[in-house]
Amino acid sequence: MRNVFSEEITSIAQKDKRVVLFSGDIGNRLFDNYKRLMSDRFYNCGVAEANMISAAAGLALCGLHPVTYTITPFITARCYEQIKVDVCYHELPVVIVGTGSGLSYAELGATHHACDDISLMRGLPNMSVVCPADIYEVKQALRAAMKNDGPVYIRLGKKGEPKVHENEPDFVIGKGIVLSSGNDVCLIGTGTVLPLVKEAAEKLAKAGISTQVISYHTIKPLDNELLKDVFSKFKVIVAVEEHNIIGGLSSSLSEWLMDQEQFPPTTKFVRIGIADQFYYKTGKQKQARNYFGLTAENISTRALAALGRR
Repeated sequence: MRNVFSEEITSIAQKDKRVVLFSGDIGNRLFDNYKRLMSDRFYNCGVAEANMISAAAGLALCGLHPVTYTITPFITARCYEQIKVDVCYHELPVVIVGTGSGLSYAELGATHHACDDISLMRGLPNMSVVCPADIYEVKQALRAAMKNDGPVYIRLGKKGEPKVHENEPDFVIGKGIVLSSGNDVCLIGTGTVLPLVKEAAEKLAKAGISTQVISYHTIKPLDNELLKDVFSKFKVIVAVEEHNIIGGLSSSLSEWLMDQEQFPPTTKFVRIGIADQFYYKTGKQKQARNYFGLTAENISTRALAALGRR
């Protein structure tokens, strides 16, 4: 994902001289081509992420279009106040990109785990929150964010994420993408867990369960029309995310559901994500996902249980 982001921001910046790229002491080689072509529009701000956000806000006030990039917890939690006051309060077109979301950096410990960033960012007025599922969605998300008049947070994985789409899909901020249609269960996934969700759907198909899969890449604003259709149609809906179960995708869907005039009495809503606890172990991302039940096997098992099948 990060390689595709680098390629796409370089392409966009070549066409738009308002684009300025900020890096928080990361991506020194990643952005070599960008720096070769546009060295006067690249700033490595070092381990001073809060200052990076404030500088980006200042350039946005001058009519430029800044993009800030570094490891997810350092570009969200570490500089939350600057994002809130300097960027969101003024509704500035600053694109904030966090790489290594969720448990991508599982081996580096809790300082690098990003399990609360969606919650932090979606709680800010004027902020849009986008979680691409693969390289195709990364390209489309960045293009859409650069056309947005206000701030956008884009949540990336680290590297080696499998493709979800065969080619670039129709992508609009605030509109989910239906990957496959079904009638019994709807699996709603966001971000880099989509390959697991698709695999779970394949397992359910083998069990005779017709499953719809949705790439719900935008957590804010929500796709109201799609949610109305899903919650009126399916008996079982499963939300899957590599984020704390509090404050992320499933929380936002639960809040939406509570605001509706009618609650579908036969619908079962299953939430699968990271438990409300720190991950004290060290190891690869796959090990961390297994620990929290972020596996295709667990997703399909939970869906079957909600249907009353074991």
